[in-house]
Amino acid sequence: MIVRIAELEIDPQYLREYTALLSEEIEASIALEPGVLMLHAVSIKGSGETIRILEAYADQAAYESHLGTPHFLKYKTLTANMVRSLALLETDPICLSTKPGFSYGGPRVRLEK
Repeated sequence: MIVRIAELEIDPQYLREYTALLSEEIEASIALEPGVLMLHAVSIKGSGETIRILEAYADQAAYESHLGTPHFLKYKTLTANMVRSLALLETDPICLSTKPGFSYGGPRVRLEK
């Protein structure tokens, strides 16, 4: 399994548009790609333009496949001018757990600001 954290800083003037595109990309990735196990995006409280994404992929092949999908390429292309910085942090998973039966009320939660 590959687990990483993406740290992004978004230009505040594009924040609403960016989060809509990110949500669309995450929804498509989870729905269409069996090797994408988890994508959780959050912003730092009080600093909406500071975004962190926890990503989990079944393996390296699943990650590489994800990078070539139409929905990911659309996201990367349309958000290129919105992202001020991006850092990908490789991790060694210690414990990833969810309560049995836990659900956000659907495949995702989109919080409008």
